[in-house]
Amino acid sequence: MNKKVYKLINDLYFEHDLKEEDLVYILDNMDSEDVDYLLGLAYNTRNNHYGKAVYLRGLIEFSNYCKRECKYCGINTFNRDVKRYRMTKKEIVDTCKEGYKLGFRTFVLQGGEDPYFTDKRICDIVKAVKKLFPDVAITLSLGERPIESYRAMKFAGADRFLLRHETSNPGLYRWLHPFSSLDSRIGCLYSLKYTGFQTGAGFMVGLPWYTNKDYAHDLRFLKDLEPEMIGIGPFIPHSSTSMKDYSPGSLDQTVLMLALIRLLLPKVLLPATTALASIGHMGRKMGLDAGANVIMPNLTPIKYRGDYSLYNNKKSTGSESADSLKMIKQELRSYGYRADMSKGDSKMCD
Repeated sequence: MNKKVYKLINDLYFEHDLKEEDLVYILDNMDSEDVDYLLGLAYNTRNNHYGKAVYLRGLIEFSNYCKRECKYCGINTFNRDVKRYRMTKKEIVDTCKEGYKLGFRTFVLQGGEDPYFTDKRICDIVKAVKKLFPDVAITLSLGERPIESYRAMKFAGADRFLLRHETSNPGLYRWLHPFSSLDSRIGCLYSLKYTGFQTGAGFMVGLPWYTNKDYAHDLRFLKDLEPEMIGIGPFIPHSSTSMKDYSPGSLDQTVLMLALIRLLLPKVLLPATTALASIGHMGRKMGLDAGANVIMPNLTPIKYRGDYSLYNNKKSTGSESADSLKMIKQELRSYGYRADMSKGDSKMCD
């Protein structure tokens, strides 16, 4: 065990903060003993704030149309191999009804940047769900919009908004997202916070040319932003994109980042993402043991589910929602965790 790394990890555990250069030092010099020690502290930190509860959110992927050209994404606008779909308002509301009966009290409405879903259409959907179920939380994940749009959605009753920044490296961001800028993405994140949303950000692990300095910069960005939720996952190439031949991110590196995030932001909501479960048989357990405390079971109707393909080999049970939920609860019990179906606000909101 490296003495300086050991000291810096302890500093992070007790102070929940580290300079960027110290984060780089940890990443450059840690050995397997240091990693195990870090993971143990992250596990304890999550338990101190959330216990063994894992919040379950009902995910509804309602549209795979997208105007963006993101090079890594399987539903980018140039992919002609995608069977495109849009769920109707009735289908979305009916899916929420089914999820509510199963016990879900948070719904995540996720879609590509689809011009069909105007602010009015989104607000109408949010209002319809909230009218039926005023006790649920609605999380939106719709990409970049003007602050006026975010205000309208918040006023309609939406509670949370997920918008991953993907990378805090401006040059790489431009390369990955043609005709988009990191400044615009960061501006949207701060607009969401200003509007009153519980805000989610996050990055990909294992992007081409990424260095430990890049990871440290991502971690510092998240610490300074202080989002209520952070979603990270490994880069997984999609066969119908220009990045199909790049190497995927690793499970171990992703788990390491989860642990560092848990120590930097002890009260944050931290999903064990589908991508994490997709690259390793024990990916979900490893993520939870590293401090994650959220899982998003897929409620999207089966007839659409396979077409929301952001990356290859996406983990899915292919089961009806009730069967899938039962399997996830059993899986969590086998790992020593407890499924929590409540709204589960971030303790950063306390």
